Amino acid sequence: MKQLVYLLIMTIMVSCSEKLNYPQTAKVDVSDEYYGTVVEDPYRWLENDTSAQTAEWVEVQNEVTFAYLNQLPNRDKISAQLTDLMNYERFGAPFKKAGKYFFYKNDGLQNQSVLYMTESLDGEATVLLDPNSLSDDGTIALAGITISEDAKYLVYSISRSGSDWNEIFVKDIETGQLLDDHLTWVKFSGLSWYDGGIFYSAYDAPEQGSELSKSNEYQKVFYHKIGTPQSEDILIKEDREHAKRMWGAGLTEDKRFLVLSSSEGTSGNALAIKDLTASDSDFVTLVDTYEFDFNVVDNVGNGLFVLTNYKAPKYRLIKIDTQHPGEEHWTEIIAEKGNVLESVSFNGGKLVAKYMKDAHNVIEVYAVDGTFDYELELPGLGSVGGFTGKKDDTESFFSYTSFNTPGEIYQYDFGKREMKLYFRPTVDFNPDDFVVKQEFFTSKDGTNVPMFIVHREDIQLDGNNPTLLYGYGGFNISLTPSFSSTRMVFLENGGVLAVANLRGGGEYGEDWHKAGTKLQKQNVFDDCIAAAQYLIDRNYTKPEKLALQGGSNGGLLVGAVINQRPDLFQVALPAVGVMDMLRYQNFTIGWAWASDYGRSDDNEEMFRYLYDYSPYHNLKSGQQYPAVLVSTADHDDRVVPAHSFKYAARLQENNAGNLPALIRIDTKAGHGAGKPTAKVIEEYTDIWAFTFYHLGLKM
Repeated sequence: MKQLVYLLIMTIMVSCSEKLNYPQTAKVDVSDEYYGTVVEDPYRWLENDTSAQTAEWVEVQNEVTFAYLNQLPNRDKISAQLTDLMNYERFGAPFKKAGKYFFYKNDGLQNQSVLYMTESLDGEATVLLDPNSLSDDGTIALAGITISEDAKYLVYSISRSGSDWNEIFVKDIETGQLLDDHLTWVKFSGLSWYDGGIFYSAYDAPEQGSELSKSNEYQKVFYHKIGTPQSEDILIKEDREHAKRMWGAGLTEDKRFLVLSSSEGTSGNALAIKDLTASDSDFVTLVDTYEFDFNVVDNVGNGLFVLTNYKAPKYRLIKIDTQHPGEEHWTEIIAEKGNVLESVSFNGGKLVAKYMKDAHNVIEVYAVDGTFDYELELPGLGSVGGFTGKKDDTESFFSYTSFNTPGEIYQYDFGKREMKLYFRPTVDFNPDDFVVKQEFFTSKDGTNVPMFIVHREDIQLDGNNPTLLYGYGGFNISLTPSFSSTRMVFLENGGVLAVANLRGGGEYGEDWHKAGTKLQKQNVFDDCIAAAQYLIDRNYTKPEKLALQGGSNGGLLVGAVINQRPDLFQVALPAVGVMDMLRYQNFTIGWAWASDYGRSDDNEEMFRYLYDYSPYHNLKSGQQYPAVLVSTADHDDRVVPAHSFKYAARLQENNAGNLPALIRIDTKAGHGAGKPTAKVIEEYTDIWAFTFYHLGLKM
């Protein structure tokens, strides 16, 4: 059986300068036909994540990878520097319930941040929930919480080993007692407290062995009363006619309206509400299409404030009269502007609008009728999280971060218009040593694309700097400035960080997003290639000193770009990537990505477009590739590891160069969320050792 899986070459060379001998992965005679084109898939068997053969393949691949990584120079120095830079106290923005303050804090190297509670900001805080006590290795993480209005109960969900599957528990805050409530097979769910219970979303229990790979279908919304078994939960919504619709429930602050949102992909949603103050009310449909985003902010009386990109690619705020919900009765509160309206919240009797301007945040404050009041001055060019607080609370907290600014917390008084620093972390580096700038480059079709560039002040632009280009380019996700201890190791040692705001993201609204989707996906790769060329042309670096990194959709980006331009990069770091563009829709939640990618079974044009850039299908025999370190994890049920398995097997088969093509497969880890600090340090010790060595970066 083992020989069917691989023919292991007996001597594994681990010298960093010689071509590696890889395990020879077995090939099977499997193919699919698309519109008359036969597509071979010789590594299809690696899609079976529970088979003994796949487990053996994973074990042998990791043996080769870690034998190589463990011999690289500077590992101990990198690990020590990572540990020092991550070992700092950090806080989340406080929020209030029933007069009590709640916040997250990490002492530095704790695997998971701890939830605290205090009666006052200057009072002694007590631990409400320490996720580190839930497992010995930190692989159980908090996925979400809600607190009852009287602050009597804490309802929390956990994730095990990075999986998207969650479990819900309930804790009595006063006594600290864990109640008997235990809800399972929860996924992609909010937690909304109402009248002694919660609304949540869940799936039917999957067949044993298919939990991490089976397509997620028929999501439902339930109401759970605290103190009752899950079997007695009330079904709020299911749709047996549309298997691949997702359903989520939320509440307005006054608990009057239950908001039901449904989606068929990662963008666009329908919207319905139910007036919970009327005993005989039913759901009223406000929006019945899935083409645009409609996100409820809150209500004032019968008026429901909704953030939408309908007739506004950069978003606007509208008010829907719940008594007369037809579009002809909608009122525009904040019109679309030149910058993207990213979010709106009610604070201090005002509307707080967070805008995105050239991929960094601007905060504007409006009256509830939409009249502009003032702009809140921020510390610099960065990203804002928050604002916390209820609709009429004058006190609020928000976070601020940038590439050389670790997460700071600010307290803001809307009544006095006063902002003061609440918390600033102390990190073992000098932010003044680093330059943060934004430059624009021209892509293949003439589009101007922004890119953040960060480096030490004392480097020379001589074309010889080790440089890391990071990109994503998809799903309306924006790459705004943020601090990263792991990146700081690269920067402290003389590296240049470039973060490109590629099309497909949300940096300039829905038009920017759509310009990097489906039959325009090549724009994303062209943008990335142009970013690399810009860094070379402006003497930041050269191909022999340039690395490309991305995760998830960004892993797809890395795979596609090094297939198209392997000559531009010395190192490639695709993490948890979508690598098989013909079959991605068959696993877990992959079908929801069709709104960005399209599907191979949509039509012949879409198939051929996907086939032309799919990383797995476009690896060429005899091609010399950069040094590649693929990363994935055994519990990744967002982008299943089969993508990376198949890609790595074919890359090893086809790579004619001497640079390594390795895959690092983590255990008890998932797509990335909730990864414990210890695992982050281990992972980035490997990533930086690999990158430093192949870029010639000295410590």
